[in-house]
Parts: sequence; C-alpha cells; structure tokens
Amino acid sequence: MPLGIFQMFIRMELITLISQDWKQVLSEEVESEYFVRLTEFVTKEYTSQICFPPKSLIFKAFDACSFENTKVVILGQDPYHGDGQAHGLSFSVPNGIKFPPSLRNIFKELSSDLGIQVPYQGNLTNWAEQGVLLLNATITVRKSTPGSHQKQGWEEFTDSVIRLLSDQKEGLAFVLWGKFAEQKSNLINTTKHCVISSAHPSPFSVHKGFFGSKPFSKTNEYLRKQGKGEIDWTLDS
Repeated sequence: MPLGIFQMFIRMELITLISQDWKQVLSEEVESEYFVRLTEFVTKEYTSQICFPPKSLIFKAFDACSFENTKVVILGQDPYHGDGQAHGLSFSVPNGIKFPPSLRNIFKELSSDLGIQVPYQGNLTNWAEQGVLLLNATITVRKSTPGSHQKQGWEEFTDSVIRLLSDQKEGLAFVLWGKFAEQKSNLINTTKHCVISSAHPSPFSVHKGFFGSKPFSKTNEYLRKQGKGEIDWTLDS
C-alpha cells in the first residue's frame, strides 16, 4: 500500500473517534500534516506497545463535553500511565480505581473549598457532562513511561483546542494548575475569559499554593457573573 494511502487510512481511523461538533471545529487541524504524522505515531504505538487510555477512549474528553457546552477547561499534562487508570479525562480515573495522589489532593481542596464530601470514586465524567473539558496536553502515553508521547504532535493539537475555544467562545473559565499549565495562558484571550491558576495538586507542590486556592468556588463565581449555570462539583459517593 503506498505511504500516502496508508497515512490517510490511519488518520481517518483516529478521526472517527472525535465527536461530530468537535470534528467540525477542528477540521483544519485534522487535515494538517502534523496530525497525519501524529496519527501514524499513535497507531504504531498502540499496535506495538501497551498504551493508555484505551484506544476507544482517546478522545473521551471531547465526547463527554461538546464544544457547544464547554464552560470550563481543566488542563492536565499526561494521562496516568498505570494499568486501568487513564480513561480519557484529565485527572480522572474509572470507578473502582484507587485515587492517584494528585486526584486525592484535588478532592481535599474541593472539600475545603465547598464543603463537599470526598467521593468514593474518582470518575469525573459528571463534571465533563456539565461542560468541564478535562483535557490533557498530551492525550496518550505508553504504559509505565510518563512523557513517552510528548513532542509528537499532541501539544500542537491541544494548543489549537485551547486557542479555538478562546477565539470562538465567550466567558470560559480556564483552570491552570502548575507551571506547565500556566504557560498555556498565552493562548487565552484574558479580556473575555477568566484564568484561574495555582500550584499543581501533586504531592511535590500541593503545599506551595494549591491548597487554599479555592478553584471550584472561583470558577462558579465567574460562571455566575457570566450568567451561566454553575458546575455541581458533587460526585457520586
């Protein structure tokens, strides 16, 4: 099979996993040369290695939170790289999976901020379905190898997602935790959106400004001022 046809096939295979309204918004991105190279890399990795999240959930963040309904963006860096943890939403884990340290600290801050009881499950799908885009800058990863899929094109793709949201929507809250996420603020038009930033919830930095930062109440306060429905941060316990 000629290389050009092969590249087209694997690109289309991955594109089918993107929800329809996002596919329209991202039409130029998925036609770009870098996205062709990215999809070829991702396909080879999933064929030859154990990678996360499962292939069918690579674009779950977009499936669970449509472009039209997006009100909040919470940006992560890489998916979890342990067995059973990643399922396509930043910081989230499927039901029945032990909380990773960062997620445990997020729940501690949620409880301190809003008085919400720490849930039994770490599945954040309920947030996504209310309009919280739980986006990782790098969407896939090889098992037990953090950062293994960085600098292959995912960052260019997700930067475009942030930029398109900033350009085409009004009154979004961008929640940026840690230096990596805060660097993305240059993609956001802060005259029409709100950036809520703090230290990262990881154990290495959680006491350097994450605890006590009140990101959940600040987000809802901003949404309320924009005339938008607040997020119910409560999760099934």
